[in-house]
Amino acid sequence: MTPEPPSPTGTHDTLSGPPPGCPAHGLVPGGARRLYGPEAEDLGELYERLREEHGPVAPVLLHDDVPMWVVLGHAENLHLVRNPSQFTRDSRIWTPLLDGRVKPDHPLMPHIAWQPICSHAEGEEHERLRGAVTAAIATIDHRGVRRHIGRYTQILVNSFCERGRADLVSQFAEHLPMAVMCEVLGMSEEYNDRMVQAARDALKGTETAIQSHTYVMEALSRLTARRRAEPEDDFTSHLITHPAGLTDDEVREHLRVVLFAAYEATANLLANALRMVLTEPGFRAQLNGGQMTVPEAIEQSLWDEPPFSTVFGYYAKQDTELGGRQIRKGDGLLFAPAPGNVDPRVRPDLSASMQGNRAHLAFGGGPHECPGQDIGRAIADVGVDALLTRLSDIQLDCAEEDLRWRASIASRHLVALPVRFEPKPQQDVDLPPQAMPVPQQRSHWQVGTLSTDPAPSAGPQPVTVRATLAPPPAPPAPPQPPRPRGFWHRLLAWWHGE
Repeated sequence: MTPEPPSPTGTHDTLSGPPPGCPAHGLVPGGARRLYGPEAEDLGELYERLREEHGPVAPVLLHDDVPMWVVLGHAENLHLVRNPSQFTRDSRIWTPLLDGRVKPDHPLMPHIAWQPICSHAEGEEHERLRGAVTAAIATIDHRGVRRHIGRYTQILVNSFCERGRADLVSQFAEHLPMAVMCEVLGMSEEYNDRMVQAARDALKGTETAIQSHTYVMEALSRLTARRRAEPEDDFTSHLITHPAGLTDDEVREHLRVVLFAAYEATANLLANALRMVLTEPGFRAQLNGGQMTVPEAIEQSLWDEPPFSTVFGYYAKQDTELGGRQIRKGDGLLFAPAPGNVDPRVRPDLSASMQGNRAHLAFGGGPHECPGQDIGRAIADVGVDALLTRLSDIQLDCAEEDLRWRASIASRHLVALPVRFEPKPQQDVDLPPQAMPVPQQRSHWQVGTLSTDPAPSAGPQPVTVRATLAPPPAPPAPPQPPRPRGFWHRLLAWWHGE
């Protein structure tokens, strides 16, 4: 970002500027805070400090003290993504990149570097590439996808249900999106632990990220060659056969974008939604009492914990103004769903329910709005619903304050979500999930302990299913006509994708 012009008085505001010798000195009047290092350990708190100091658009520094703007306001974020005449995602016009301040080995280069994909293209090229992607997505059978989600959820829950304990991040949230996306793309045979680990490693930017990225790309190359020779009814085949005529390189790159974006966003969404169910009494009570459905709970999670904190990046095509700041041609801006979603002008009371409100920024907006968001929502809706049906007595297996996150500028990952529950038998993966019986006074959505009795002093003892779950014998009741929208009716409707 370039310095702002002098004030009408001929002086700069230096009251809160960086100290002499600081790399930020002279770049941005008023000083720029780093989005990395010790001062950025709590980015949520840092964003609120920036909002107080600078308003809806604030100057920041990326790694190597590269200057950028972060957009904190809800309305300003929408303006950023909805005005392609003013802002582009083509980083080749970014001033710090042109003048050499962003080195080829910059830690964020994989996010910043221009690529021949629809999310970086403009005009007719954007229409050609985006048209092929959206057309391929439109061919997806969403009822079939929901069946795949239900089946893989059953498989994953079966893998730990008999033990009575699990980590819902590593054993569920990180696996379900990859299993479903491999099925959607037409490469179900590639889904395994190695593919999950490679995707996570590549996205984390570790020392082995390049090797992991290569592993994923080799799988996508095999898929592209196979479907080019013998198309089938899957996303990849429809992408290849679209009249836009994508080359093999373009197909592979868009498969990579779809796979990584859907995987990362949905894994975070699943973990965040399950954490909210397990740790927030009001959230859980609304589910238990029927005031909130699982899809509505997912939307609340998208407001409170969007899968991506910020998105790299947008770049000014001309001198302009945003949020009261003068933005120069070539300046870079971070689209920031996390701080935008808690803009006090939109959410003055963060504890208030956002039920029925889809105006969050989690899936972006404008010409680059996420085209696969309905699949992400379906994975979260069906996965959370089925897991809670199977494990209705699930509870957190650690103190809430012991939960840990791994944060970066782009996203905030829950490291682990340990849970416990009464051991359950495995179920047929090709059938809808079945809830274990619980005492009659409890709802089938009950999330918490099975009994309010204090634990024996000698330590936790296993509770038998017969003693804890089975209701006392009762005389047979006269037959009653089924409710038109009872639990099993809704469950079967969900299973069939209705």
